[in-house]
Amino acid sequence: MMKYELIPEQLLYEGLVKADNFFEPEMVEKEIVYLAHNKDYTDNLLNQTLDPKMIRRIGFPMSETLVQRELYLIDGSIKASLEAMKIGVSFNTAGGTHHAGRDFGEGFCLLNDQAIAAAYLYSERLARKILIIDLDVHQGNGTAHIFEDHPDIITFSIHGEKNFPFKKERSHFDLPLHDGVEDEEYLNLLNDKLPELFNHIEPDFVYYQSGVDVLATDKLGKFKMTLEGCRLRDEIVFQNCKRFKVPVEVSMGGGYSVHLKDIVNAHVNTYRTAIDIYDL
Repeated sequence: MMKYELIPEQLLYEGLVKADNFFEPEMVEKEIVYLAHNKDYTDNLLNQTLDPKMIRRIGFPMSETLVQRELYLIDGSIKASLEAMKIGVSFNTAGGTHHAGRDFGEGFCLLNDQAIAAAYLYSERLARKILIIDLDVHQGNGTAHIFEDHPDIITFSIHGEKNFPFKKERSHFDLPLHDGVEDEEYLNLLNDKLPELFNHIEPDFVYYQSGVDVLATDKLGKFKMTLEGCRLRDEIVFQNCKRFKVPVEVSMGGGYSVHLKDIVNAHVNTYRTAIDIYDL
């Protein structure tokens, strides 16, 4: 999508970051993918031998370039995780492919970047307790599927109850909301729930899926949040991460507003908010 090119350009244009703040990922090895995804599914994806039914479920015609892009995304989230451990917060300017489950792809997601990055940190003993905060309007069903029985990688999703995916998985903590929810109700729920989760789980690393498809302007979202409400959502997440002294990696997730500028502005707001809170 065009937004993935425009977000870095806008960040540079506004002077929020410098060119040397960016890093370039490499293609991750398949053994790392296996940490979160079924080997047969992964191998069939990498070898371009997926069943046609699975390809339809994913929604993209398969190509080597598309699969390689996913491998770069994953390394981007791993590298951002390691950077977050140094400075408190770091971003993947793409990613958030949260509909990919253990043995399936779905909703234009082939592999789950944050789930693999979380599994990598855990396997390397870089984190003992991980909280994945998914605030995309669509449930992080793939992430929930991967970690449904995991005691130490905890999934939390606020999403539209009647929106895609229509078959929901079970996150550790789900808050399904009605169509048309507005800023005040959403933000009050988040303000109440997040400190409770941090106190209960005591994570030492957080992943934040910051989809901006919660906006009223979104074609697929069905929520009625404003741009400022979306920014305040991000602020609540970052304030809690900072308050509890937990590093956070951020992946972009969805955004399908009619006007591309609305999508880019909302995503750039997430960066701007983190920069302000962490005084970067």
